[in-house]
Amino acid sequence: MNPILSFIVILIGVFGLATSKNIIKSIFCVSIIEVGTILLFLNFGMYEGGSIPILNSIGIEIVDPLPQAIMITTIIIGSTITSLGLMLSVKIFHHYGSIEWKTVLKRDI
Repeated sequence: MNPILSFIVILIGVFGLATSKNIIKSIFCVSIIEVGTILLFLNFGMYEGGSIPILNSIGIEIVDPLPQAIMITTIIIGSTITSLGLMLSVKIFHHYGSIEWKTVLKRDI
């Protein structure tokens, strides 16, 4: 995958985050930005024609496994943060009766 496509996915998430009026849509746009960032890092760690580190023969270039390991951790942390955000949006809905940004931000606590 081309790194330009990863930037496009990130820009789609940023555009959605800037234009969303709903809290849940904002949470999903942050998740889209995270996916684009993960794809970008995996693209930077890719080596065309490289072999996997486990089956390495002497003199053959290998793919760096560090970005993949870091991105697995990022996926786990990102899914946890997304679930936390969705849980907080449920609590916001129960407290304010709405999940629209304008309604939540203009009311006093």
